Amino acid sequence: MGELRAEAFDRFVAARWSALLHLARLLTGGDRHRAEDLLQEALVKLWFAWPRVAEQAPEAYVRRVLARAAARSARRRWWGEHPVDQLPDPPEAGDETAAVDERTRLEAMLALLPARQRAAVVLRYYQDLPERHVAEALGCPVGTARSLTARGVARLRQLLAEATEPVE
Repeated sequence: MGELRAEAFDRFVAARWSALLHLARLLTGGDRHRAEDLLQEALVKLWFAWPRVAEQAPEAYVRRVLARAAARSARRRWWGEHPVDQLPDPPEAGDETAAVDERTRLEAMLALLPARQRAAVVLRYYQDLPERHVAEALGCPVGTARSLTARGVARLRQLLAEATEPVE
């Protein structure tokens, strides 16, 4: 029985790893290392809950754990980073397309949103979840999820408009 559990869990993780990592990265404001840590934490919790959720909705369970853990981790004051005397050289500009530039700019603006607004916007528009599922993942009423999403989108529009205006 334990081997079947492990095999089913491994298949789920292999099939959904990249999508879940992308979601975690968006929820952490683009920090890939924090996203990997967040996803590992969520998958550990999923492993222990696997017998209960395997036949129902394991991805919804992981999304909920990710959203809540991202909001909780955003409240931490210190992540253990240490300042350095000199910053590394920026990477050379390569051949990038406008779509990649726009996505990068949008992800940077997402990182400026408060954690719960960012989670609501990401779940609603990146993951294309209905408002009810966003509310379930965030552990709040539908009206609150709708409000968080609306405020997040409004703030994103404001940030994007400010970023495109020329500086005088």
